Amino acid sequence: MEYTPLELPDDPQLTTNITHFARALRVAGLPAGPGRVADAIRAVAAAGFSERAEFYYTLRACFTSRPEHRAVFDQVFRLYWRDPRYLEHMMSMMLPAVRGVSEDRTPKSAEKRAAEALLDGVDRDAPDLPQGEESDGTEIEVDATLTMSREERLKTLDFEQMSVAEMAEAKRLIAQMTLAVPPLQSRRMQAAAHGARPDWRRTMRGAMARGGDVVEFARKDRRERWPSLVALCDISGSMSSYSRAVLHFLHAVSNAKGAGWAEVHAFTFGTRLTNITRHMGARDVDAALAAAGAEAQDWEGGTRIGACLESFNRDWSRRVLGRGAVVLLITDGLDRDEPERLSAAMERLALSSRRVIWVNPLLRWDGFAPKAAGIRAMLPHVSSFRAGHNIAALAGLAEAVARPDDPGEKARLMAALRAD
Repeated sequence: MEYTPLELPDDPQLTTNITHFARALRVAGLPAGPGRVADAIRAVAAAGFSERAEFYYTLRACFTSRPEHRAVFDQVFRLYWRDPRYLEHMMSMMLPAVRGVSEDRTPKSAEKRAAEALLDGVDRDAPDLPQGEESDGTEIEVDATLTMSREERLKTLDFEQMSVAEMAEAKRLIAQMTLAVPPLQSRRMQAAAHGARPDWRRTMRGAMARGGDVVEFARKDRRERWPSLVALCDISGSMSSYSRAVLHFLHAVSNAKGAGWAEVHAFTFGTRLTNITRHMGARDVDAALAAAGAEAQDWEGGTRIGACLESFNRDWSRRVLGRGAVVLLITDGLDRDEPERLSAAMERLALSSRRVIWVNPLLRWDGFAPKAAGIRAMLPHVSSFRAGHNIAALAGLAEAVARPDDPGEKARLMAALRAD
């Protein structure tokens, strides 16, 4: 039996309203394409407008396919269909803060994205005057001496709280970042005109070529070699807002010229380990992340850190952890596996690599303490413990990489761990 789709209803007002609503969803980041718009129009025409709840659930079923889409959908629906005064409230929260005036709360990411989607194309700097009236020319001066520039504010803004426009600007800044590393001193020697050590073999060989006369002393010094970078990025549900920004950062590092890394390897893990190294080498970041997302099937799922680290140690450590590799472990450490299993996997990872730098977005909280069992199991085996919740924190990784003795927040947290 063939399926015959319903024809679109001949109601221009219904079509126009749902089309505009879908446009707001699309600007807010939801995949509301023409096919979904047509399905929504047919579904609403079939279900009718008897109850507001039915109307809401009908549209939500047509325009959302992931749990994380619902928060944005709810805010856009509320702004567009239900509460016009809430739109005014969101507009006031998106205006620049004036000295002496403070808001009671910070708008959530979904609220900001919904408001920006509905206000897309609206000049928010122009005041709304009643019809027939003109401005009297009075200028309002705002004291901005203590305010931060837009770029400086963006660098300290949490990735999870960014709107669509702010995240796009953040990705532009991340694409310009580099992660330079100093070379390592090899045990092998090479000829050097101003080397620190005399090269007696070359000196004697030169003397024999001249009848035994020593004309000059040859010198040698240690060779320099570049380490490899291995990134293990958590893409579970609790890390979704941060892992995407970190993958943009890893793409910039992989394609940076003159950074010094011998090789850059990237892996994602949630419930399983996925090697996305070859995708990070693509020049276009959107194509690279799309290919990586297609290969990693556990995006925004559960977390099995211990099992994934065991898989890495078994299948990949001998291949990629040579040449004094530095490991970037990007995860919040919230794991449901046995702590003993996770601790053993972390110990082997630390012994196989030159350094393990743990990047944890939970450090954004001032009162962060190692209370979770997974964090307590992992912390003793890392070389450095750093935050990773904003652009400034990612830029701070350069300091941790350049200074082999940089512990980050590990010393403070280990003291708290011993105190417990």
